[in-house]
Amino acid sequence: MAPTTGYKFIIADDHPLFRGALRQTLESMFDGVSIAEAGSLDAVSKLLEEGGEVDLVLLDLNMPGVRGFSGLMYLRAQYSQVPIVVVSANEDPATVRRCMEFGAAGYVPKSLGTDSIRAALTTVMDGGVWTPPDVDLAALPPDETAKLVQRLSTLTPQQVRVLMMLSEGLLNKQIAYELSVSEATVKAHVSAILQKLGVESRTQAVIAASKIEAGQWQSLEAS
Repeated sequence: MAPTTGYKFIIADDHPLFRGALRQTLESMFDGVSIAEAGSLDAVSKLLEEGGEVDLVLLDLNMPGVRGFSGLMYLRAQYSQVPIVVVSANEDPATVRRCMEFGAAGYVPKSLGTDSIRAALTTVMDGGVWTPPDVDLAALPPDETAKLVQRLSTLTPQQVRVLMMLSEGLLNKQIAYELSVSEATVKAHVSAILQKLGVESRTQAVIAASKIEAGQWQSLEAS
């Protein structure tokens, strides 16, 4: 792909050294590229809300404000027009498949060399989809949670955030405070979540969400 000017990227990772390495790669690939960095999900959202078209978000799965796939779920729901490439230390094929099912445009293991990262970003920026060449998603066995993934994908951005907080054990009044909404609004969100996931209680909703996380839906403390 020929060098292109004017692209705007967001690198979302809580490790400054890795953000710096990605920045160098992007700057070597594109002329006049604009790159913003974020170390948390809130920082990513703030950058996307500030306006201006963003061409690509490079998203780490594990950083402050993110629980498992919830960061990807939230960003895809809130900013569906912005392509997202997951850049993660996790190389589990099931995790790769989950991310693609949740709408990622690509999945890049952090262990890959610069040339492979360049190839991945080139493919995505040309409108394609990129996954590790040694991961054959079609060869993975049938997944019994595929329907649940589809249901989770129907949650609105705010419902994703509420589900994240439910998973942390927060009460309705605590969630209302964190989101600056009324308890009645939170109750309405919880009811909608239960309906969409096909469960009857808050506990069942959290258990359902945890089933698709492969051990990743766990509390992550801000660094």
